[in-house]
Amino acid sequence: MMYGVALSLVPEDFKRILRKPGAPVIGLLAQFLLLPAATCLGTWVFNVDPELALGMMLVAACPGGNFSNIMTWLSKANVAVSVSMTAVSSLAATLLTPLNFAFYGWLNPYTRQMVTDIAMEPSNILLLVALVLALPLVLGMLTARLRPLFAERAQKPMRLGSIVVLFGFVAIAFANNMDVFIENAHRIVALVVVHNAVALTLGAVAGYAIKLPKNDRRAVTMEVGIQNSGLGLVILFTFFPEASGMILITAFWGVWHLVSGLTLALIWSRSAEPQHVE
Repeated sequence: MMYGVALSLVPEDFKRILRKPGAPVIGLLAQFLLLPAATCLGTWVFNVDPELALGMMLVAACPGGNFSNIMTWLSKANVAVSVSMTAVSSLAATLLTPLNFAFYGWLNPYTRQMVTDIAMEPSNILLLVALVLALPLVLGMLTARLRPLFAERAQKPMRLGSIVVLFGFVAIAFANNMDVFIENAHRIVALVVVHNAVALTLGAVAGYAIKLPKNDRRAVTMEVGIQNSGLGLVILFTFFPEASGMILITAFWGVWHLVSGLTLALIWSRSAEPQHVE
């Protein structure tokens, strides 16, 4: 999935952040600071079941999903901002995803004992995240540079493949934990829908706070609201295969954020501003 994203990345996407840092920087702050903190506070205040709360914290600790670029394109918003944010957030996540998950899981008194009891070696999670995000990102960019024709032709099949892979992960998660989902469906659905709405709102509010242009603000909103739940499922399948609640929260996120993202994209595409080439 990340290799497919990287096929469309060029060094210019990183340089753009240095030239116009406003949207990417505020988006990254919302992504890695506001969303995890709000998730920790919300699960604490409303005393969410510890396992479900940890699933929400893991999702909040993940970077923006690769589907955010597609949703931004469908919205006719600023794809350049979205791609730049995905690239930088994916690299930053190699450190921040394990750190945020461990820190906010410990900070919430209801999940602290569960995090403490988990035999979790932070360096192992960091290595896994690096292999899942950073390595394919670098390989994809190298492919785009050395084999540009292949990279251009492969982008569409890779996007379709990413959807297949994500839904494959989701299907495995539900198949292995269907009894738990049936028992807790009302809570899981409600928590994911509200959590996703909070993520989208934080992205929008962050964009409004620094008065970003509409198309930049919409790109930031999508980036914060479309999480890399595939990464979350890889972490769970590898380190916490028995954590049914965490797995189901993350799996349903993978479905729901596509629904909410496509809905927003359809609404926004009808009122989009013309794009300007940078």
